[in-house]
Amino acid sequence: MATAGAASAQTPRDFGTWRPSAAATRIATNEAPAIDGDVSDKVWAKAPAISEFYQLEPSEGAPADERTVVRVLYDENNLYFAIEADDPSPVTARIKQRDGGIDVDDIIRIYLDPDMSRRNGYMFEVNPLGARREGLIQNNADVIYQWNTLWNAKARITPKGWTAEVIIPFRSISYGHNADWGFDLFRLVRKKNERIRWSSINKAIVSQDISRSGTLAGIDGVQDGLGIDVQAFGLARYRKTWDTPGKDTGVSFRPSGNLFYKITPSLTGTLTYNTDFSDAPLDTRKVNIGRFSLFYPERRDFFLQDAAAFEFGGAPLNVNNDPNAAPFFSRRIGIVNGQPVNILGGAKLSGDVDGYGIGALSVMTAGGEGVGEQMLSVARVTAPVLDESKVGFVFTNGDPTGRSDNTVGGLDFQYRKSNFLGDKQIRGDFYYQHSSSSTSGDGDAFGGQIELPNEPWATYFRFKQVGSNFDPALGFVSRPGIREYQTRVAYKERLSGSALRWWEFGLWADTVTDLHDKWQSGTPLNPFFSFYLNSGDNGWAEMWEEHEITPEFTLPHDIVVPAGEYTFTTWHAHFESAPARLISTVADVQYGKYYGGKLLQTDMTVNVNPNETVSLGLRHVLQEMKMPNGNVTIQVGSVDASFNFTPDMYVRGQLQYDNISKAVGLSVRYRWEFAPGTEFLVVAGDDATLDGHHYQSHVSQLSLRLGKTFRL
Repeated sequence: MATAGAASAQTPRDFGTWRPSAAATRIATNEAPAIDGDVSDKVWAKAPAISEFYQLEPSEGAPADERTVVRVLYDENNLYFAIEADDPSPVTARIKQRDGGIDVDDIIRIYLDPDMSRRNGYMFEVNPLGARREGLIQNNADVIYQWNTLWNAKARITPKGWTAEVIIPFRSISYGHNADWGFDLFRLVRKKNERIRWSSINKAIVSQDISRSGTLAGIDGVQDGLGIDVQAFGLARYRKTWDTPGKDTGVSFRPSGNLFYKITPSLTGTLTYNTDFSDAPLDTRKVNIGRFSLFYPERRDFFLQDAAAFEFGGAPLNVNNDPNAAPFFSRRIGIVNGQPVNILGGAKLSGDVDGYGIGALSVMTAGGEGVGEQMLSVARVTAPVLDESKVGFVFTNGDPTGRSDNTVGGLDFQYRKSNFLGDKQIRGDFYYQHSSSSTSGDGDAFGGQIELPNEPWATYFRFKQVGSNFDPALGFVSRPGIREYQTRVAYKERLSGSALRWWEFGLWADTVTDLHDKWQSGTPLNPFFSFYLNSGDNGWAEMWEEHEITPEFTLPHDIVVPAGEYTFTTWHAHFESAPARLISTVADVQYGKYYGGKLLQTDMTVNVNPNETVSLGLRHVLQEMKMPNGNVTIQVGSVDASFNFTPDMYVRGQLQYDNISKAVGLSVRYRWEFAPGTEFLVVAGDDATLDGHHYQSHVSQLSLRLGKTFRL
C-alpha cells in the first residue's frame, strides 16, 4: 500500500489499485491544538503531510491544480485535522449555517470508516467560514445529513486561500479496536467546480462511495471513559387552539432526555424518555394528483441518528428509488392518522460487533387519535460476506394504528465488488419479506437488482414483487399486488478544452403487471439526455409514453378520473444554474397528456445568497390539469429564509401555502449552540388557513428548549 506523501509526477498511479495510507500521529492531551482555524500551532509539525491529491473532475487522474495539505493528530480522546487549502483567487464562501447546504461553497470533506466496512461510515464537511455539516454514509448509496453528533471545526480565510482545524471526539462515532481505519479526503474548488480526492480516483464513483478509500493507520490506546452520554432537555410550551377556546390551550413543561451507553466502542445502547421533536423542520408541502400514497422522508433526529443500522434491501427499496414495500419506515412511529403522538420511552441498540451490524429499536407510544398505547419494535442484523458484501435479516412487530397484530420478517443479500474486471464496479441487491397481520392475513414481497454503475457505460435491471396482502404496519407500501420491471442504460462522454464538461444519453423503461402477469402500466424504452457545464450549470431532458389501466380515482376539486385504459406522452426538462452564484435557480417543467386530459407542471426555485449572513429560498409549484370533466389548478408556494449570525447561531423561517387545502404552515426557529452539545432553541409556529383575504389561525405554539449533553 502506497504512503500518503509519495511523489506522483514521475510515477503514474494505477488508480484501479491505488489505496494510499496515512499515519495518525499520537500526542499527549496537553499538546492538543487550539481549534481556532490557525494551523500554525507547532504541534502540527509532528504529523506528516498528506498532500498527494488527484482530480476527479475536470481531468480525471491529473494532479490537483491547487495545493491541499492535511495533517492528522490524535490523543486518547480526540482526532484532530489541520487543513491548508491554497487558492490564488478569492475563495467561494457564502454559507455560514450549521448543517446548511455548504457544498455550494468551497469545502473539505473527511471520510471515516472505523470498521473498514467499505460500505458504512461518517462524513464531516467544513467550508472557509467554519460552517460544518456531518452525515452518515449508508451502504455507499446515501448520506443522511440529518444525523448530528458532537464535533467542532473552525476556519480562516487567508491571503493564500483558507485553513481549517477539526476536532472529532472518538466517543462521537462508533469504532472498533482496529488500529487502521478506512479514510478518505475530498476537496471542492467551487468557482471552477474542480473535484479532487486523496483516494477513490474514479469519476464514476459517487461522492458517498467509500469502497475504494485509503487507510488511516496507527490509531491505538483510545480512552473510552465510562462511555455514557446523557442528553437532557427541558421544554416549555405555550399552545393556543383557536377553534375550540379553552381546549388544549395553555402552558406545559416537559422534561425529556436520551441516554447513550457505549457497550463497546462500536456498539451503543440508547434509552429515550419523552422524546422531543420540536427541532424538526416543516415537511415539504405536496398535493397528491396520483392514485398512490406520497412518501415523506424522516426528519426527526432521534430516528436519524442510527438510520444506517436499519437499512434493508439495498437500492430497490432506497427512498430515492422506490420505497414501495420497505419493511421499516421510522416515520410510522409517533404519528397516527397524520397526527403526532408522544413517545413515552424506548430503547435502541445499534452498531457493530466483530463485523456484524446490529440495529434494534423498541418504543412505547402514547395513546391518541382513538388509539391506545403501543409497543413498536424492529430488529436488523447483518453479517459480512465476500469481502465487500453482506447478508442480513430484519424483523418488525407492532401496528402504530392499533388495528392489528402485525409482524414482518425479511432476508437480504447485498453484493458489492469495487474491482470488477479491474477498475469497474458491480452491485447486486436481493431480498425477501413476509408479513403476518391479524386483519389482512399473510403476504410476501421480494425483489432484486443488478447494477453496473460505471463509465462510459452504466446500466441496471431491477425487479420487485409486492403481494396483495403484504402489509408491513411499520413499513411503507404504496402499490401492493404488483410485479415491476425497471431497466436503464446510459452512455456518458467527458470532454476537455470545452465549456461542456460531460454529456450523457440513455434509455429507460418501467413495466408493472399484476400478480398474474396481466399488464397494468408501463413505459417502453424512453430517451433521456443530460449535461454538465464547467460553470456548474447543468440540466437534463426526457420524454416517455405511458400506457396505464387505472381504476377510478379522484383529483382535487372532486374531479373524477374514470376507470379505463389511457395512453399519454410526457415531455420533461430540468435545469439548475451554478449554485455558487449570488442568485441561483432550479427550473423543472413537465407537459403532456394526463388521463384523457393535459397536465402542465412547473417547479421553480430561486435561491438568493447576498452575503454570508442571509440566505433566501423561494419556491413555486404549479400543477395545471385540463380534464374532460373539469379543470384543476394547484399552486404551492414556500419561502425559506435564514439569518446565520455565526456557524452556531441562526434564525430560520419557513412559510408554506397551497391553494387546495388553503392551509398555511409557519415556523420560525432560533437556535444557538453556544458550546458543543449545549443549545438553546426557540420555535414559534402557526397552523392556519388563508381563504381569500381571511387568515384564520387554528393552532399556535411557542416552545423554548434548553438542552445539554453530559459526557461521562
